[in-house]
Amino acid sequence: MYTLHEEEAENHYLGQFIPLHYHHNMLMDKNRMDNFKAAIEFTVFEGAKVLELGGGTGVLSCLAASKASKVWCVEFNPQLVAESKRLLGLNANGHKVEVIHADGFEYLPPEPVDVVICEMIHVAMLREKQIEIIEAFKARYRAKFGNKLPIFIPTAVIMAVQPLQQDYNFHGFHAPIIQFQRVFAEHPGSIELASTQTYSVMDLTQPTSREVAWQGSFKLECDGTVNALRFITKNVLAIDADKSSTIDWLIDYLALPLSEPIAARAGDELQVSFNYRTGASIQSLEKSIRATLIPASK
Repeated sequence: MYTLHEEEAENHYLGQFIPLHYHHNMLMDKNRMDNFKAAIEFTVFEGAKVLELGGGTGVLSCLAASKASKVWCVEFNPQLVAESKRLLGLNANGHKVEVIHADGFEYLPPEPVDVVICEMIHVAMLREKQIEIIEAFKARYRAKFGNKLPIFIPTAVIMAVQPLQQDYNFHGFHAPIIQFQRVFAEHPGSIELASTQTYSVMDLTQPTSREVAWQGSFKLECDGTVNALRFITKNVLAIDADKSSTIDWLIDYLALPLSEPIAARAGDELQVSFNYRTGASIQSLEKSIRATLIPASK
């Protein structure tokens, strides 16, 4: 039997032991790497002290080390601790990065830092522990170093949702499954039935709740069968106040099937609600979704 203790342990470590090859693939993700590099170059100044929580391969710490005088790179997975040390040793600024095997929920640097990098991010802020890690860090940091917080990369998260008609036919096999969809790619199996709506904006510099709950409605723009919701997550990595612009990272979309497809026509209203906790499983969001159609008056 699955005990409460085991469930709590799973929830704590959910998302923290991503396989090594997945981290290697992230190095080849141009969308991710270009935007993080730009944000780090913009934010980290010469001589800065930087902390990275959840360092993975150490790549973001290494990018920060091109300007920083010192970087603490904290990683909980021992396999990644060894890999990040190996890779940092191959790079010119790697000597400025100290890799620390520790739990990001508990670690504090030995002195105040100017910038904190934390990329424990999943679409809809599920599975990985970005919000929990940052909130725990802020409390510990203030207790030790005072109320002035460092700059965070990312600094905010914007999340949106959109109804879809999704093709679930796989070579004649009908399978309504969870799908990840690449950004900036065509998705011929997806028909967008309405525009996106923002359901949450999280400012990581402010107290941020794990609880996410939304109720809203969409006016459908075309006929179709609503059988999925697409979740969209944009991370604001840095803000250039002088230019009134941001450096953003839009990550892969998440399309979740509805438990019951809904036949609809253009002009109908689709009422949607859901609730979940950041860091929880994808299934917890999927099970909470409720969708109701209100036909347009004739």
